[in-house]
Amino acid sequence: MTSPETDPDEPVAIAIDGTLDLHHFSPKDFPSLIPDYLEQCRLHGIYEVRLIHGKGRGVLRRTVHHLLGRLPQVRSFHLADETRGSWGATLVLLDRSPANEP
Repeated sequence: MTSPETDPDEPVAIAIDGTLDLHHFSPKDFPSLIPDYLEQCRLHGIYEVRLIHGKGRGVLRRTVHHLLGRLPQVRSFHLADETRGSWGATLVLLDRSPANEP
């Protein structure tokens, strides 16, 4: 979210806690935001990540799933259960090996 005083091009600090709410970002930023966030989670020893994309018509969910399917550090992903966001969130299981190893 931006306010009139906030420069939308300024870097934003994001908590590396295993949950990323994508409502605060533009979908055009997802191709760099999501891989960078997932890599930071791995560096912090977090291997299960929840991406909150919302329920709506599923446009963000499809965008996120398409991107996740192309990332080598993603072992698997699926919609969250009822206690973690249901179909409004995706749980991502990350590979534990470093990014520079096969």
